[in-house]
Amino acid sequence: MTVNTDAVTRDWNGLTIPTAGTYLLDAAHKRVGFVARHMMVSKVRGEFTEATATITVAEDPLASSVSATIQAASLTTAQGDRDAHLCSPEFLDVETHPTLEYRSTGVKSQNGSEFVLSGELTIRGVTRPVDLAVEFEGVGRSPFGQDIFGFTASTEIDREDFGLTWNVALEGGGVLVGKKVKIEIEGEAIRQA
Repeated sequence: MTVNTDAVTRDWNGLTIPTAGTYLLDAAHKRVGFVARHMMVSKVRGEFTEATATITVAEDPLASSVSATIQAASLTTAQGDRDAHLCSPEFLDVETHPTLEYRSTGVKSQNGSEFVLSGELTIRGVTRPVDLAVEFEGVGRSPFGQDIFGFTASTEIDREDFGLTWNVALEGGGVLVGKKVKIEIEGEAIRQA
């Protein structure tokens, strides 16, 4: 492994990655989104506008870790009634469970810039193992002198595994809200230490 003289990047397994350190998710350059099926015929997209994450890049990149907190009440699908229902006790119950949490438990190198981040996701007080497919998007230094790197991540969960079981049967068959929810994350992280 070689470290560049400017200490922004280093080479690892043919990939240019950030130097070891603690990085925080940039609030201005992130999206924590989700996609769910509606009435078995279309998709509803939404996002959580308030999320924080601390990413510790280790000397051995496969020993790196992530800790993230999402404010449940920051959910938006651009439709007020639906947002209120999703925040209600029938779904996220934001009054009782104000945050969703993710804590990594391991990193596996996958292929080139693609990795698998294993961890535990907590929704409504229920914790389940969840693997994220992560793509490392690049590393550099911003015009403001900040060391940054970019990434995308995705996974699919069964919402009922987390106690989100509300639904309505449709007259023609199927249900109002699909069980599977795709999670899509995009972001930049800024070096802190």
